[in-house]
Amino acid sequence: MEKNYAIKVENLVKHFGKDDTLVEVIDGADFSIEKGELVALVAPSGAGKTTLLMMIGCVEDPSSGTIWLGNEKVYENKWLTKETRKIRREKIGFIFQAHYLIPFLNVIDNVTLVPQTNGVPQKEAESFAMELLEYFDIADKAHNMSSELSGGQNQRVAIARALANKPEIILADEPTAALDNKRSVSVVQMLKKIALDQNVATIMVIHDEAMLPLCDRILKIEDKKVVSEVVSENARMI
Repeated sequence: MEKNYAIKVENLVKHFGKDDTLVEVIDGADFSIEKGELVALVAPSGAGKTTLLMMIGCVEDPSSGTIWLGNEKVYENKWLTKETRKIRREKIGFIFQAHYLIPFLNVIDNVTLVPQTNGVPQKEAESFAMELLEYFDIADKAHNMSSELSGGQNQRVAIARALANKPEIILADEPTAALDNKRSVSVVQMLKKIALDQNVATIMVIHDEAMLPLCDRILKIEDKKVVSEVVSENARMI
């Protein structure tokens, strides 16, 4: 495993069913994501974007292939560890289209939940959570409930929560789908800044092609294969 890669998959395959009901979704994906990269994942609806993301996130079982997360090979035709939940808690931050904040917890309690589950002392977890909320210019809402926040504010809290366990990888599944164009640009710019500042590899499923120039690279699922495209320097300046 090359030292600079946060994610690497080799000949990754995913199918559902068997025999006459066999449906192939991903057929032999090979790609890698470097630390500090923001990579867009695009494909038509139903082509397997979320499935691919969930395999990398140790949520969905691949059918075969190999997955590396950092320097650890976690899957090779089977999971190489029984601690996939621990890998998710410690190495990966998830962001979804909906914020999925726990409604009966306030903002800071939502952000500190995973670190405290991982054994981080409460004061330490709260201190880092406040740093994140300051970073996202939402520290004044630390003791508010999610119902008191706007959609954009809740999404920023969700991103802070994804970073609270200091992950090596962020997997974002259409994080801008429920936002208007201005807020969408803001979220993608945040993810780009996070990737650079925190040296985090980020894969973002995205439906709005106008956001693609803000990314470093594009992964496309075409005919069940994953194809990588580099975003031109001119496009990144848009």
